[in-house]
Amino acid sequence: MSKNAAAPSVPTRDRLLDAFEELLVEGGERSATLDAVAAAAAVSKGGLLYHFASKDALVGGLLARLDALALEDAENIRTAPAGAVDYLIRTSVHTGSPLDRAYIAGSRLAQGRDPRAVQVLTEIRRRWLSVIEDAVHDADVAQAIMLISDGLYVNSSLAENELAPQNHTDAAMTRLIALIGRLLPHE
Repeated sequence: MSKNAAAPSVPTRDRLLDAFEELLVEGGERSATLDAVAAAAAVSKGGLLYHFASKDALVGGLLARLDALALEDAENIRTAPAGAVDYLIRTSVHTGSPLDRAYIAGSRLAQGRDPRAVQVLTEIRRRWLSVIEDAVHDADVAQAIMLISDGLYVNSSLAENELAPQNHTDAAMTRLIALIGRLLPHE
């Protein structure tokens, strides 16, 4: 390939899922019509229907993407060199990552009472909780850690809001992880 060759483009299926995510995040499920998704992805409606035969199929594709990203994240938590709790807490900050976008889009679907979205989000949370329980050997402490993680994530998601905390620095996270360490059962 020559130095001036264009980078490979994002596959149409991924562009459609990206557009669907963005519409869900920005405007909720009502704004994420098939026409709006096709327009946002710069694809004809026929092109959209070629990849996703219905909105139901589009939702299924988004939830499959979310589940795959969350499976990878659970494994990253489990195998983190500094430990599962350290990794979970340090990554419980909204960064706009593919997992963040898919998670928020899935949450929008769950808010609209989509049973598949509720099921996928429930399974993701159960999976993360299981990894933390395995790491700390105490179900109650694991639940407290998950609630701290949830709070960090929600607060960091308010980044454009003046209520958002400014304490997601490395030093603040280190102090929080040390505090959590005091909750852990000592053998």
